[in-house]
Amino acid sequence: MSPAAAPPMGARIRRARQAKGMGLRALAREIGVSASLVSQIETGKSQPSVSTLYAITTALGISIESLFDGRDDIGASAQVAASATASAIPGTVLHALAAFAADPGRRIGPLVTPDERETLELDSGVVWERLGHVPGVDVDFLQVTYRPGGSSSSSGGLMRHAGTEYGCLTSGELVLTLGFDEYTLGPGDAVCFESTTPHRYRNDGEEPAIGVWFVFSNT
Repeated sequence: MSPAAAPPMGARIRRARQAKGMGLRALAREIGVSASLVSQIETGKSQPSVSTLYAITTALGISIESLFDGRDDIGASAQVAASATASAIPGTVLHALAAFAADPGRRIGPLVTPDERETLELDSGVVWERLGHVPGVDVDFLQVTYRPGGSSSSSGGLMRHAGTEYGCLTSGELVLTLGFDEYTLGPGDAVCFESTTPHRYRNDGEEPAIGVWFVFSNT
């Protein structure tokens, strides 16, 4: 399999940050990491963990989808999103911004073969493969692979973000920490929960854990 190369994620994050008028240190403070790490992510020297990636896109008001998008207008999209902040309903601002930032007209599919998938590899041992997109729908449709020892948080901490997620594990074994509870998922097991609940996935096994995930932004 030769997955399609993903667009330069770091450059897109930098342009979205600049379009929002946010300094590098301000973004770092917002998501609780060092300015050095943000700089390394923007210059492509470091890949963010899943939790850091969610934190960045939430803080900038863009969707995960926009980082996979082949178009080259994320800065303009972020500017449109920022201008909509004042009119957004309180409590749904980030979701509204994400909807503005996404490309509503881009279609991926109806058929996406394995060698056509856009792929994002994260330094925490997780691989996201984009399976498709229907215009106007704010959802990430992904095949997610957790390599042995892989985790959704490279720091080991729990993450939380806007939206709702649904997942079904197809092979391997995955441990989900959800709030104060812990669940072990095997092939065929499914999960669904509000993503604002602190959570973390990890693979303690010796085989990759693979599943299909839908992550919805609540609008």
